[in-house]
Amino acid sequence: MTTANMLRLVLLAAIWGSSFLFMRISAPVLGPAVLIETRVALAAVFLAIVAVVLKKRLHLAQNWKHFLILGFFNSALPFLLFAYAASTLTASVLSVLNATAPMFGAIIGAVWTRQPIAMKTVAGLILGTCGVAVLVGFDAVATRPGAMLAIAAGLVAALSYSVASTYSKAARQVEPFANAHGSMWGATLFVLPALFFFPAKGPATPGIMAAALALGILCTGVAYIIYFRLVEEVGATSALTVTFLNPLFGILWGALFLGEVVGWYTLVGAAIVLTGTAMVTGFLPRFGRGLAAGSSNAP
Repeated sequence: MTTANMLRLVLLAAIWGSSFLFMRISAPVLGPAVLIETRVALAAVFLAIVAVVLKKRLHLAQNWKHFLILGFFNSALPFLLFAYAASTLTASVLSVLNATAPMFGAIIGAVWTRQPIAMKTVAGLILGTCGVAVLVGFDAVATRPGAMLAIAAGLVAALSYSVASTYSKAARQVEPFANAHGSMWGATLFVLPALFFFPAKGPATPGIMAAALALGILCTGVAYIIYFRLVEEVGATSALTVTFLNPLFGILWGALFLGEVVGWYTLVGAAIVLTGTAMVTGFLPRFGRGLAAGSSNAP
């Protein structure tokens, strides 16, 4: 990997890691529905502009069902669940929960292909589960009202990313940028009805709106462009090593800008989860191919 691509990888991890920071800032006021509709709509418009500049077509007549499925499982559902969890959990906990997605992917992949799970994968799953237990078991955030439901929401969000990855392996092959662009429009349609049931909880300040804008344009639109550039330059497996870097930045940004406490349990729990993820995925070789086809595991 060249120095330029290494810098892109670190930059992508820093951007995706910051998504938890922006959700922590904006979700308690805007609520999950308003925040995520803003996020996916902004990303869809941004990517549409890029598509016009790059002359990239969606081929909606052939791919609209695919974009809807991918938009639901890879964006609308997990984004909403993480935004809901962000009203209670810290950015550190959210970023580590997000890193469990490849472990869920291994289980779903084994069920999908009807193949037995290897002992190394089982050991990795157990280790990853222990890591999550250490993280939330010693963190004071677990004692907050609704914390257990928020943690469950974060884990279901990670599971949803894995469903999207498994689906993308079996789905028709669509150009990666078109997947990102089309799925954002699909997610925008799915989240839209939720606005009528879950309005904003309070008035948005300029700072909160800036966080929402950054979440949509920077953490989704710009991040997708960097990600797919990496896939093109170094391949999906190397690009998906960003999964291991995201929690580091999620923890860092939470500590720097929100004053979140980084205890020993945060670092140890994150290290155990990432080790378990590496064991389950064999450093992401199988999971990476599925993501390159259509899903990004973007937080």
